[in-house]
Amino acid sequence: MRFKKQSFELGECTRNPGFREPESGGSSADTATAEPDDKQPDSTAVKLDADADAAEEYTQIKPYAGMPKEVLLLYSSQARYRVPREVLFWLTVACTLALVAITVTVIALSPRCLSWWQASPVYQVYPRSFKDSDGDGVGDLKGIKEQLDHFLYLDIKSVWISPFYLSPMKDFGYDVEDFRAIDPLFGTMKDFEELLAEMHNKGLKLIMDFIPNHTSDRHRWFNLSRTRDPHYEDYYIWADCSASSPRPNNWVSIFGNSSWTYDEVRGQCYLHQFLKEQPDLNFRNPHVRQEMIDVIHFWLGKGVDGFRMDAVKHILEAAHLRDEPQVDPNKPPESVTSEWDLYHDYTTSQLGLHDLLREWRAEMDVYSREPGRYRFMVTESYDYHEVDKTMMYYGTQLVKESDFPFNFYLLDLPQNTSGLWAEHLVDLWMTNMPRGKWPNWVVGNHDKPRIASSAGHTYTRVINMLLLTLPGTPTTYYGEEIGMENINVTESQIQDPAGKYNTSASRDPQRSPMQWSADINAGFNNKTNVTWLPVHPDYGNINVEAQKKDKSSVLAQYRLLNSLRQTELPLHRGWFCYIHADANVFSYLRELDGLQQAFLMVLNFGKQSAITDLSSVQELPDQLKVLMSTNPVNNGKAVEKSRIPTEVGEGLVIQYSTHTRFNPTHPKQCYISERACYLGAMDILYKC
Repeated sequence: MRFKKQSFELGECTRNPGFREPESGGSSADTATAEPDDKQPDSTAVKLDADADAAEEYTQIKPYAGMPKEVLLLYSSQARYRVPREVLFWLTVACTLALVAITVTVIALSPRCLSWWQASPVYQVYPRSFKDSDGDGVGDLKGIKEQLDHFLYLDIKSVWISPFYLSPMKDFGYDVEDFRAIDPLFGTMKDFEELLAEMHNKGLKLIMDFIPNHTSDRHRWFNLSRTRDPHYEDYYIWADCSASSPRPNNWVSIFGNSSWTYDEVRGQCYLHQFLKEQPDLNFRNPHVRQEMIDVIHFWLGKGVDGFRMDAVKHILEAAHLRDEPQVDPNKPPESVTSEWDLYHDYTTSQLGLHDLLREWRAEMDVYSREPGRYRFMVTESYDYHEVDKTMMYYGTQLVKESDFPFNFYLLDLPQNTSGLWAEHLVDLWMTNMPRGKWPNWVVGNHDKPRIASSAGHTYTRVINMLLLTLPGTPTTYYGEEIGMENINVTESQIQDPAGKYNTSASRDPQRSPMQWSADINAGFNNKTNVTWLPVHPDYGNINVEAQKKDKSSVLAQYRLLNSLRQTELPLHRGWFCYIHADANVFSYLRELDGLQQAFLMVLNFGKQSAITDLSSVQELPDQLKVLMSTNPVNNGKAVEKSRIPTEVGEGLVIQYSTHTRFNPTHPKQCYISERACYLGAMDILYKC
């Protein structure tokens, strides 16, 4: 057969079921004709031209698989094919837009994820006492690396390590000789880098001590300053005085006696708010400010995750150097030898301090832009009754400063073990904290007696329960998770410079070696029988290894409470509401809007057993069940809300379910940092 251009043929022996005979003969020019043949095939050949009359021929063909473009275009324009296609297209567009809208809405309404320093407790390591790897009796960086699994066991992600800079050790590392070097006592820079890398591999964060107020008197800057090098001459606070009368004013050191020491080389006095071996830097000198910024960059460049800013309120002093007013005006000036004898109007919290801290915060934020690598900043400032000064370290709504200042008020718990006192100390922070800020809690550190000794071993468990169920970030000093107590240190054993000045002020008792096992030296030093301070004699029973085997131990309860804190939304980021306080019991609840499950804490800080009546709290169900007690025999017990019994030093975590929230009707009793609501249908949190 021969065909015209742009025509096609149904294959031979193939029938077209859509074919019908034309009613009138078509033009020979428009119709395909078969050439003469004696034998006609059983099939019919059809030829379609691309000219104007082709459309008439197409109507004789139904759509079929493999049809040519011309046939496809003809039928695709028909309504019965076009309409379903358009419906499907616009339905797909609508579904896509709906999914995008839902995604954007979920993202917009989702509360901010908590950062690593909010999700986990902060664990303080005092490196001299944590683990000795080389047998010299002093803990070191390799020793910390050996014990990283301990943090994983506790489900702790944030580790603060006290100073390990190169230092003469007059104040155990807080007198820094070189801010960019590791003291050989603790290891090498390679040891530090390996420790940091291993911590990051295990998902741990490292917080370093940053000590800006002063250096060691052996620091290169100080030696150049005392010789009046033109660049370094004003790196420290110098004042005219004489060797016979080295007191430019009445300022007193934290460790006692005058804050001024005469330097024979320079012929002037230098200021030191701590030891005379710790001269104060002059932060009114822009070169000093830049030096310390460079130190921050050095360690952030190494990969550290944050800084604890030491003694920040002392960083600036009044330039006029006037005498500070005496607490007792009638006291002879020559007998003013203690920091408590003066009002520190000119040596602490001076104008310009917060500008300096915000400058450091801005430098750290540059590194925080790296995804998943937020750099944390916490400040240390003991302001005692002047809590408003402490709150200033949070910054403002417009300018950020520290993520939080350390909250030391729970250190005063032993002063009055009662429910009312515990509530007062908690409320002191919560009512003064700026709205929307994140709270934190400290019950022990290297400067204060261990809470198990100061409050009594009876209260160790209930204090840990308080620490881990309050809103915010708890800080745990090494050994508190097993209930370590202070050691007794004889006068000949004193290492602390503060203790050498005043034996009653020694901080050595709370710095004894970590108790890992019942082995020699409590597992702190397995190589030699040497420790820098004595090991507590109770290490045979109170140690990590023994308590891991005891499901009712202090360690087991600490670990369970921390697990609850991180997995249960009401404890993790829910409302905190005061419920009850009396001479014995402090009670509060944690709840989350939209979530039926909530938690009630009943903590007995008193001196006698108590039965607490919470029947006036209508939002609580009548029957309650104890999820966890510091006395394990009470775990799982059912109690009535009108009669909740607790022994001295006992704490209860009670889990309950309710449709009624407490916080909407008691706004003055409740607090939340960043409000979120739970949507059970989709199992998500959203802003509300």
